[in-house]
Amino acid sequence: MKINFAQAMKRATLATRALDLGKATAIIQEALSGRAHGHDEEAPSEPDHGVQTAAPRVAAPDRPSRKRWPLGEVVRFLRGARTAAPNLATASPEPATPPPPVPEAAQFLTRSFTGSAGTRRYKLYIPGSATPARGLIVMLHGCQQNPDDFAVGTAMNAVAEARGLLVAYPSQARSANVSMCWNWFNPAHQMRDAGEPSILAGITREIVSEFGLDRRRVFVAGLSAGGAMAAVLGETYPDLYAAVGVHSGLPYQAANDVMSALAAMKGPGDFSSPKPASEPRPRVRAIVFHGDQDRTVHPANADRVAEAALAQLPGKPMRLDHDGFRGGRRCATSVFSGPDGGALVELWRIEGAGHAWSGGIAKGSFTDATGPNASEEMVRFFLESA
Repeated sequence: MKINFAQAMKRATLATRALDLGKATAIIQEALSGRAHGHDEEAPSEPDHGVQTAAPRVAAPDRPSRKRWPLGEVVRFLRGARTAAPNLATASPEPATPPPPVPEAAQFLTRSFTGSAGTRRYKLYIPGSATPARGLIVMLHGCQQNPDDFAVGTAMNAVAEARGLLVAYPSQARSANVSMCWNWFNPAHQMRDAGEPSILAGITREIVSEFGLDRRRVFVAGLSAGGAMAAVLGETYPDLYAAVGVHSGLPYQAANDVMSALAAMKGPGDFSSPKPASEPRPRVRAIVFHGDQDRTVHPANADRVAEAALAQLPGKPMRLDHDGFRGGRRCATSVFSGPDGGALVELWRIEGAGHAWSGGIAKGSFTDATGPNASEEMVRFFLESA
C-alpha cells in the first residue's frame, strides 16, 4: 500500500500539539521505514488546557508561512524536543522559592482576576515609597516559574520601590499549560480581546483603574515565554502599554502551533516582521535583552523583536551602536532614537550569557548574576519618555 506521508505528518503534528512527543516520533519513524498506513488513524485531539477563549472581536492575524522540513530533520528534532525545548514539552514542579522580603509600608498581595476568557491569579507589589503609585510594570514569568520565583530572581520589586512603581506578576495556570508557559505560540492567544492577552490586559486595566494610572506609565515585560507574550501584548494592546521589555523571548507571530514554536526557538527561519499599521496607533517603545549563548531560544530572535518594534514606529530612527562591559560581561547595544533624541528601541546583546535574566538574583530560577542589570535598565528605559 502506498505510504501517505502527508497524513502521517498530520498525525505527528497533532500528537506533538498534545505534547505526546513519543507517539509523534513513532509515527514519523513508521513513515520513514515504510510501515505507515495509507489511511488515517484516529488522530489525537487538541488538549483542553482549561482556558475558555472568548469569541475574537478582531480578525485573526495573518500567519507566517510554515517552514517545510525534510522528514529526517523532523525526526531528529522531535527526538531532541524534550531537551531542546523543555519549556514547551516537559512538566516540572512549581518552584518552591519563598516570596521576596517586603520593606516596611510596602505590600505584596495575592489577587485574582476573572474575565470572559478565564481566571488567573496574580501578585501585586505596592511600593511604600510613593502614594499614590507613579506607574505599573506587568511582569510575565517564563516557563516553570511562578510570580514569587520571578520576583525574587529579577529583584524588580526593589527597583520599583525606588521609583514608586507598582509591579504585577500574573501567574500562568498549570491547567492552561503543563509547564506553566504563556501560550504565545497559539493563535487563540495572539489576538486582542481573546485568550490570555485579554486576561492579562484585564489585570492591567483593573490596576490602572484602581490606582488612577496614566497610560504613559504602564509597561509590560517578560522572560522567555513571558517575553514572547509581552511582545504579543505590545502588538495587540498599543493603547494600553507604553513600552515593552522582552528578555530572551520571541517576536509576535513567530509561531502558530507547537511545531512552529520549536522551530522558532531553534532559529528565526523565514519569519517576517508584521507590516506597519495601516492606521495611526499609539507608539509602543521596546527594550530587548538576549544572551548570545542562549541554547533555548535562538539569539537571532532578539533582532526580530527589535525589527518588529521598529516597523510599527513612524519615520526612520537614528541608530547608535555601543560596545562595552557591564557587570562583568561585554554587551553590544543598539539604540534607535526618534527626532527628539529619545530612545524608541534598545537592543542589548550579552556576550557569554545563556537563557537567564541578566543581572538577576541566584535565589530565583533562570537568572545570571553577571552582566547588565536588566531590571534596572528596563525601568530606566520605560520612564525616560513617561
